[in-house]
Amino acid sequence: MELNGVMIDDTYAEAFPTWICRIIITAVTKEWAHKAATEATGFATSAIGCPCEAGLDSDIPARDTPDGRPGVAIQICTTKKKLKDQVVERLAECVLTSPTTAVFDGLPNAAEKIQVKLHYFGDGYEYQKEVGGRKCWAIPIMQGEYIGEEEFGIVKGVAGGNFFVMGSSQMAALMGAQAAVDAIFEQSGVITSFPGGIVASGSKVGSNKYKFMKASTNEKYCPTLKGKVADSKIPDGVNAVYELVIDGIDEESVARGMAAGIWAAIKVPGVKFISAGNYGGSLGPFKFDLHKIIRDYKVI
Repeated sequence: MELNGVMIDDTYAEAFPTWICRIIITAVTKEWAHKAATEATGFATSAIGCPCEAGLDSDIPARDTPDGRPGVAIQICTTKKKLKDQVVERLAECVLTSPTTAVFDGLPNAAEKIQVKLHYFGDGYEYQKEVGGRKCWAIPIMQGEYIGEEEFGIVKGVAGGNFFVMGSSQMAALMGAQAAVDAIFEQSGVITSFPGGIVASGSKVGSNKYKFMKASTNEKYCPTLKGKVADSKIPDGVNAVYELVIDGIDEESVARGMAAGIWAAIKVPGVKFISAGNYGGSLGPFKFDLHKIIRDYKVI
């Protein structure tokens, strides 16, 4: 398939199950909400070496938040066993400590819930109050009060949806990947957990040489190794590759996010090829066929 002069590989992205908590962080301004959200989703790029995967989901306008202030939704994704601890630690250390923040459940209709009891920080001075029809705790702190819900819905979502943006130069590929990230951020329910949403060092499972490594460089997609490794996946005219990894609350959200990103990337001059990573079904049960999702979620 060719779109806007860009070849779309006839392949699929392979993804796997994860558990997700979606949290809405509000603050006095959108900028302060983003500062807290960015801090709360740090060191959370990949389950390969991080305690979880996390990222910014989407902006929430003040008219749609419980306290009528600008907000941003984040997702924290990991195993069900680890999820509660990750939510507690990131809210306690990164959001409670941030100026003017409040937190609310981003999945209020989820069947399963976790309890995140931060109110003990109030040392007995905390009290319950209703905000926007939600039962919250108010914790006296030096700036005034911290407001937050303490019951959060969790769902079994999807992690590892992905695609590769290949360009004629490093900057062309980077600009294509950045356009994709911006488009994905407009799609509620998904995150791109890597720095700026972009993966510079896409990996494969395990290692050809070092058996102690859980992951290593994906040599078939390294432009400098074209001609040096068997079955290189680098097309002619491609000199840089960036990967985008998408996690989401369900299959439809991930497919929609991937499609939005691909449609945005192919509009950038110098983007030559779009592909995706899979392991023949050994990584996970979810398969996102590139041609199908582009047809199903056409973005002009």
